[in-house]
Amino acid sequence: MDKANENSKRNFVAWFKYKWTNDPLFSIAIALIIMIILQTLVLGFDYDSFGEWFRSWINNWINILRNNAGVAIIALGMTLVIMTGGIDLAVGSTLVATGAFTMVLLDTGSNGILGIFGLTGFMAYVVTILLVLLLGYLLGLLIGATITKGKVPPFIATLGAMMIFRSVTQHFMQGSNPKVPVEFLQIASFKIGNVMIMPIIYWGIIAYILYYVSKRTTFGRQIIAVGSNERAAKLSGVNVNKVKLRVYALMGLLVSIAAIIQVSRIGSMDFSNAGRGMEMDAIAAAVVGGTSMMGGRGFILGTVYGMLIIAVMNNLLNLFGVPPFLREAFKGIIVVAAVLLQRKEKTS
Repeated sequence: MDKANENSKRNFVAWFKYKWTNDPLFSIAIALIIMIILQTLVLGFDYDSFGEWFRSWINNWINILRNNAGVAIIALGMTLVIMTGGIDLAVGSTLVATGAFTMVLLDTGSNGILGIFGLTGFMAYVVTILLVLLLGYLLGLLIGATITKGKVPPFIATLGAMMIFRSVTQHFMQGSNPKVPVEFLQIASFKIGNVMIMPIIYWGIIAYILYYVSKRTTFGRQIIAVGSNERAAKLSGVNVNKVKLRVYALMGLLVSIAAIIQVSRIGSMDFSNAGRGMEMDAIAAAVVGGTSMMGGRGFILGTVYGMLIIAVMNNLLNLFGVPPFLREAFKGIIVVAAVLLQRKEKTS
């Protein structure tokens, strides 16, 4: 009996080591479980009843998920971009540009573009969403064209776009204070069961769609092929430039969705600071989720896990009273550790 127990323990340890080394999603899931347990312990159990504790625990998670839904959506797109061997540093500035465009279109004052044409109410919201999505798509397409047609490295192309988009937006929005109709805020603020969870639902839907795209479509396989070996992908008949254009255009589209969610949640936007650092959060979530910075490997589900790990970490640092400036250091440590683990996997 003792030998059987000892053998089962050895088998479990061997299985665990194998899964930890060879299955990135497994190791990320274990890390997330540890973070969840730690957060639960930090929140404590000093409640009058289990029901009261459970409601508090659920509310805490809803707040974490809702507050991070926007950057989580962007992180999903960043995963596909990195899988092609690229990077997008312009997501924060694209968010500001599309967010400002949203507010200008809907402005209830005398300068509201749609109001000038007499378009208000539901149709105005529909037109606004379509135009903002189109703008995000075009900005992403512009970045993609700069990389593919202009042969500019992704880092430089997106760095330039980051500065251009934000500075142009700030120039045209200086002194402007557009007001968004209250009804438009229901896009993110609509409550289900007296709980505001719409941003979380949008995140979940987009994550499922991109998971399906990455796993079950030709486009998903082409993304992996381009990131793994661009020359081999070309020889296999893959239109590499077209794939990259579509990925960056999709990235812009996802950023515009995040901008709509943010505007509809808050009703305003700080054009100087909104979106700053968002590119780092998105990259961090993707890398922690197992996406290789060298391209060719990435996991949509892993990015969801990675985003949750970073979100829980930020929440824990806040609960521990860690100064805001030091929180970025912890995030940096996690990203570097994730990359080092990836290198270890390749050499093992």
